[in-house]
Amino acid sequence: MPTLPWTVPNDPPRATEVHVFASRFETRTLWGALKFLVRTPGVWRQVGSAPGAYGASLKAEPFKRTFWTLSAWESPEALKTFARSGTHAPASRGLSAQMRDSEYASWPASSDELPVSWAEVRRRLT
Repeated sequence: MPTLPWTVPNDPPRATEVHVFASRFETRTLWGALKFLVRTPGVWRQVGSAPGAYGASLKAEPFKRTFWTLSAWESPEALKTFARSGTHAPASRGLSAQMRDSEYASWPASSDELPVSWAEVRRRLT
């Protein structure tokens, strides 16, 4: 699966603070990576209609069993609402046993800085 490009479900107001969230997941096995990939379309559709979502992207390295996410939100609360609802909630619970390692980072940014670069995501997650 190639990188899913930065998608903007809701245009953020110019020059406003947004909540950026990034993650890196590494599955234990290739089977776990396949399970992650199978659940991706449903979660991607959910992001597309999530209130407060200002953008998202996914970088998949399935043969390395590694997945990177990047998203921007109106607020930390909008992100929490998304994560605890819809397709994302059961997908994340269902994949937890497949995970070998995961890292998360969040930070404030200006909406004018979106999308954040993958280089910046990697810097913040290592």
